[in-house]
Amino acid sequence: MSTIVASGARLDRLPICAFHRRLLWLIGAGMFLDGFEVYLAGGVIGLLIKTGWTDMASAGGFISAGVFGMVLGAWFSGILGDRFGRRFSYQLNLLIFGLASFAAAAAPSMPWLVAARFVMGIGLGAEIVVGYATLIEYVPPTHRGRWGAGLSLFMNAALFASAISGYFVLPMIGWRSLFVAVGVAALGVWYLRKGVPESPRWLEQKGRNVEAEAIVAGIEAEAGVGRSALPPAPSAPPAAMHPLFSREMVARFAMGFALNIGGNAAVYGFIVWLPSFFVKQGLTITSSLGFTAIMSLGGPVGAAIGMLVADRFNRKRMIVGLSVLAALLGFAYPFADSNEWVALNGFALVTVIYVFVAVAWASYVPELFPTEIRLRAAGYCNAVGRLVAAAMPFAVVPLFTRFGVVGVVSLLGAILLIQAVVVAALGIETNRRSLEALAPEETDQAAMAVREAPIG
Repeated sequence: MSTIVASGARLDRLPICAFHRRLLWLIGAGMFLDGFEVYLAGGVIGLLIKTGWTDMASAGGFISAGVFGMVLGAWFSGILGDRFGRRFSYQLNLLIFGLASFAAAAAPSMPWLVAARFVMGIGLGAEIVVGYATLIEYVPPTHRGRWGAGLSLFMNAALFASAISGYFVLPMIGWRSLFVAVGVAALGVWYLRKGVPESPRWLEQKGRNVEAEAIVAGIEAEAGVGRSALPPAPSAPPAAMHPLFSREMVARFAMGFALNIGGNAAVYGFIVWLPSFFVKQGLTITSSLGFTAIMSLGGPVGAAIGMLVADRFNRKRMIVGLSVLAALLGFAYPFADSNEWVALNGFALVTVIYVFVAVAWASYVPELFPTEIRLRAAGYCNAVGRLVAAAMPFAVVPLFTRFGVVGVVSLLGAILLIQAVVVAALGIETNRRSLEALAPEETDQAAMAVREAPIG
């Protein structure tokens, strides 16, 4: 006998409880470690260039290897997550990342380090895709933006933590010990996350209703709310399946691609390269990392601002506005005429970029796609963005060599403005709406009706 679990409706009606907080910390811990390694790469490269262990060309290969690994990780994590479950995917990627960190620490040469970085990237790309998509499948719509931004805060706090670690640790004891510490921490988080349950929404979509019912009932009990105390679950048949590549998905993919391309261009075309820019402009590695540490504080600040605004305002309009503001700050950056103005403008730019990441990547992109294809679709969008990120070093190095920082931020600004146009033209509003209600219809009429609807 088939039982209608209505996991989505029941999870959406729950109050925030200890289960949600535990889930946030366990997923967030993995994303923090991933972010720490991503942002540490800039400091490592700056040190390796300064000490003569590598040059700018090899540095580009190091950064691109990690990004190419992220492309592969994002691609396959989506396939595995939709096929075998969210839990299977995020545990596998964290294990890969942790083991590869030890290999990086033992690197005897630059080619070895580049290869280890590629494997680490596989875990990094998967964690970002699966982490955001998994969390939003548990959190009620009135809190979804804030909690997605909270998860982004974990990852973006790693920007500041890695910069501080680079400032104090790299000049003193080198980079190998940091890779070892990341590997140990990753395996520890992997062990703790073994107790996290599978997504009931995914289980129910797969017809595994008994398992879904047990998990939802357990969360209801932990929240102190029994099923009978909730509004009646809908008795309608399951929603129609949505093919991954279909006409009604075209606009959704266009937005997902644009948001991932713009965000990755900002991070890998500007933020990751800050230490190298400063070194090439004549600063010592210590001064370079110090400036980077100040600017990188914008990462957690931006994510914290995202937590405050994500559920309060129209997400589509915020994304468009943040894209334009980041482009303007990028254009202004090269014209700062003192160290203080460079730091202030850079801090503002990094902050805006990470408010955007907290709103767009953490919530908006995974919200665009139905449960049965959510991870594959988000993974493909992320993979396209990562491909652009992989190409950024090959654009940044010649642009910086010929035009300086002006050339780099001009490219960044143009990409962000194009992103703003795409979202303004095609975007839908997702704030405070259930994931099931956001699934595209056979025509675009339903989406058109909610695009500019006021937030209640």
